[in-house]
Amino acid sequence: MKNRFLQMKRALSTVLLVLLLSAIGMTKGFAYDFSEVCVTGQTLYYKITDATNHYVELTCPGASNWNGWSGYERPAGDVILPENLQYDGATYTITAIGNYAFYNCDGLTSLVMPNTVTSLGYSAFNDCNNLTSINLPNSVTSIGSYAFYYCYNMVSIEIPNSVTSINEGAFQYCSGLTSVALPNSLTSIGGWAFSYCSSLTSIEIPSSVNNIESNPFTGCSSLVQITVASDNAYYDSRGNCKAIINKSTNALVVGCKYTVIPNSVTSIAENAFYECYDLTSITIPNSVTSIGYNAFYNCYNLTSIVIPNSVTLIDDDAFESCSGLATVALGNSLTTIGNNVFYNCEGLTSIEIPNSVTSIGGWAFGYCTNLTSIEIPGSVT
Repeated sequence: MKNRFLQMKRALSTVLLVLLLSAIGMTKGFAYDFSEVCVTGQTLYYKITDATNHYVELTCPGASNWNGWSGYERPAGDVILPENLQYDGATYTITAIGNYAFYNCDGLTSLVMPNTVTSLGYSAFNDCNNLTSINLPNSVTSIGSYAFYYCYNMVSIEIPNSVTSINEGAFQYCSGLTSVALPNSLTSIGGWAFSYCSSLTSIEIPSSVNNIESNPFTGCSSLVQITVASDNAYYDSRGNCKAIINKSTNALVVGCKYTVIPNSVTSIAENAFYECYDLTSITIPNSVTSIGYNAFYNCYNLTSIVIPNSVTLIDDDAFESCSGLATVALGNSLTTIGNNVFYNCEGLTSIEIPNSVTSIGGWAFGYCTNLTSIEIPGSVT
């Protein structure tokens, strides 16, 4: 019995050792294929992406995630990437800055990359909070999600004419960023792309942009001007304002500090005024028929709102956490109050629900701690 137990123990140990060695090999193979000291003295790591054409992407040495530099010396100071790399008797070209390539390299101050790089990956420079200067060559076509997230010491960046997409959160929390020039090649601005860039004062949307996703400028407290190119076929900005309207749907997609909505607007899109902290009042015209998800979320200085008779739907979370909201007048065409619409509106003391309303969503008035009474009309089913 004892011998049998020892045999089983040895067999189990052998299996565990094989698995461990395999895991180490797989991890190393997945992370990078070779490393090289660049001209500025930093050791950088590369993964072969195309063995035939000899293309590589610059990567982090560990697993390709937020922990990829754990146990390795992070590159710091000014970094100049090489034009070409020599490995195993072949010459390789850098075509991409990979996912998490410089994640949390907080000693990195500047980067010069060759004119062969076409893309910046997910979180490529995320949390490089001392990065002040970076050149984006004319070869770059896309800037990945959260690529420069929290790079708060970067004051300006020139985006080349080759870039067609700036993805979600790409420059989120770049609070030192004062100016951005968007190229005429750009077609997509992702959600939260420039959100909380609190020093950004103005921005111009070029004629090439055909898609603007949610919350691109939320928390840009210094933003005083948004201008959409006059020949943009998809979006429009109205005079001296901070708003963007979708021409085809007449939806207000970015509201910022807009206080008077034009009569042409038929809907307020999701997140249009998300966390517009300094919004105190708003006039909604009779042309508006719906108020979208999260439209006025956490606008805590908004004190009153009149919903016109044209509005039939207030979608989920539309006025959630508008804690300063004291009075609300609901129009008599309203049929649906979505989930959490007035959740945590603790300043609300009373509200009259019109007879047109047929449904009230879950937690619609949750944590309205000063709401003392409410009458549900017979129309509610």
